[in-house]
Order: sequence, then C-alpha cells, then structure tokens
Amino acid sequence: MKPYLLVLIHLNDSSRARIEAEFDVVYAPDSTKRPSAVAAHGADIRVVLTNGTTGLSAVEIDQMPQLELLCALGAGYENLAVEHARSRGIVLVNGVGTNDQCVADHAFALLLAVVRDVPQLDQATRRGVLRDTLPLRPNVSGKRLGIVGLGKIGEKVARRGAGFDMEINYHNRKPRDGSLLRYVDSVAELAQWSDFLIVTTPGGAGTRHLIGTQVLESLGPHGFLVNVSRGSVVDTAALVQALTAGTIAGAALDVYEGEPHPPETLLSLRNVVLTPHVAGRSPEAIIASVTNFLGNAARHFAGEPVLTPI
Repeated sequence: MKPYLLVLIHLNDSSRARIEAEFDVVYAPDSTKRPSAVAAHGADIRVVLTNGTTGLSAVEIDQMPQLELLCALGAGYENLAVEHARSRGIVLVNGVGTNDQCVADHAFALLLAVVRDVPQLDQATRRGVLRDTLPLRPNVSGKRLGIVGLGKIGEKVARRGAGFDMEINYHNRKPRDGSLLRYVDSVAELAQWSDFLIVTTPGGAGTRHLIGTQVLESLGPHGFLVNVSRGSVVDTAALVQALTAGTIAGAALDVYEGEPHPPETLLSLRNVVLTPHVAGRSPEAIIASVTNFLGNAARHFAGEPVLTPI
C-alpha cells in the first residue's frame, strides 16, 4: 500500500503523475480546500509536500498523527512550523539546490530589465517612438554589485556578475568560509558601496524588512534594487517612498508583500519591474525539485538519511 501524501501546492500534470506513481495523493493546492482535506484525511497522512510560502502550521501538524516527513519543494521553508515538527520527530527536507540556477538567471533578467528600461523601451517601440527622444540608460557591466545572502543562489548570482565584469561584495549572517568575495558587516554599508543590490536571503522573521528606509537611502539615487528572495524582506512602504522621491533609481521584484496580489502602490510606478514569483520556475527546475522530493521520500522510507535535510 502506498503512503498517503498531502500536496498543498500546485503541480503540473507530469509532476503530479510522477508523484502519484509513488503515493496515494490528497491534492489540495487551493487554500479553500485545504482545511477540509486536512480534516478528512489527516489521520492517514504520512507525508506533506508544500513550499516556504504556503507552509504548514503547528495546528495542522497536530491534525496528522501519522505525519513523519514534511517537505518543502523549493529552498525556502519560512512558513513551516519547523520546531514543532521536530518536537514530533518529523523529518524535514527542502529542495535546496534544485532551482538556484533558474533564480539566478531571473535575478539578472530583472536587473537588466530595470537598469536598461526594457519594459518601457518595448512599449515605446510599439508606439513608434524614436530612440533619440528617449533617455540614456546606464551600463550593467563594470558596476558594483552587492549581494544580500550568499547561499547557493547568491553564489550563482555572483558568478553571473563576474561574467559582467562586476566588482562584487556581499552581506551574510556571517562570512562564508572559502569565499573570495569581500564580506561587508551591514546591509546599509553594502548598499552604500553598491550600484546594484540583489537580495537572495531567506525569508522569515529574522529578515523581515531587512531592506528598509536606511538601506534604500544608502543605495542612493543611482542605485537599483532586485529582490528574488521573499516579499517580506523589503519594506513595501519604504520602497514606494524611495521610488517616488527618487531616493533610488529603480527596483525589480519577483516577490512582494501581500502575495499573490502585488501592492497597488507599486503598480503605477514607472521605475519598477514586477514578475509574479516565477524566478524559481522552469521546466528544468520543476523536474529537479520533484526528483529531489521523490529521492528524499524514497530514502526516508528505506530508513536512510535524506538528501537535503532542513
């Protein structure tokens, strides 16, 4: 008999078919269906598949007395009740390393888009506007790049920055052993040094509004912000004020507070590029993350150490 798996996130057809070959799946990616699914099937659930944004609460965990494996499909796990799960002896895993190339690619796509004004130039071209009437936009190459959070994604952002002949510094909770990049003690100091600030730090209470008024003022009127981490890391009100007042030149966000709905205050601003939390999504990344989940589950049920423990 296959173990019961509760899936709380959207899966495409091919991913769902792979997973259903190994599990009896209770599929509840819609928040309106989630409480009834937990209530109806909680007694039988042995595995939960979610992500950092969707999470799983302590109350829900306690409705699943047989739960033994809790999995975040991506790298983030900020809304999982980690300590409560550990107190129950539940094994926790995530998908670290499965979509980092994709996120780093998207971070640079956003950086290029906002610095070179690609969305506005596209619209101008469609209106028949000639280039000589448009403002000049700065280079990306040869500038100073600050990275907030030098994990696997941050390291890959740095590699891409090196390809653009950039000087690169970073801030982390602590210096990374073996990194050849210069560590900066504070985010504000890093922002003051940087032309571009790319945020790849984890979400959660410890990084909430890490990017606020002080950091944005330090980044300055020629600086650009890119966020591919979590929306909670950037103080939306402070960002809107900075963009409106010209405190910074522009921002590009794949994530934002209040997801799935972007803040209305950002939508009318010309110097913002927005994408709908898709930085980690590509066919390659989805295949890798599902493969990682299935590998973790197979090892767990075989009594072996999991591949990517939290």
